[in-house]
Amino acid sequence: MIKRIWNGYTTRENADAYERLLDTFVFPGIEAKKIAGYRSIELLRRVAGDEIQFTTVMSFDSLDNVIAFQGADYEAAYVPEEARKILKRWDQRSTHHEVLQTRMYG
Repeated sequence: MIKRIWNGYTTRENADAYERLLDTFVFPGIEAKKIAGYRSIELLRRVAGDEIQFTTVMSFDSLDNVIAFQGADYEAAYVPEEARKILKRWDQRSTHHEVLQTRMYG
């Protein structure tokens, strides 16, 4: 399993609008691509000084599935134009991590 991790930052005033955009446009658009091996996306949010940081964690079966999603330059950030209008800044590159262990309790 591969985790694709990316961060975007917005103002406090735009944070709720950005979260809605992800929920109603960006995430459904990703799901509509029906990429083989795409398993899930998680959204994390935190206050970071005067900004709000959003982190997405996408799960794929393999790096080949990530390449099918993003193309040969698979580390390039996926930031649709609508999101660029709301974000203050964002990571230009995503990072990719191989999952070695998952432990669940309870």
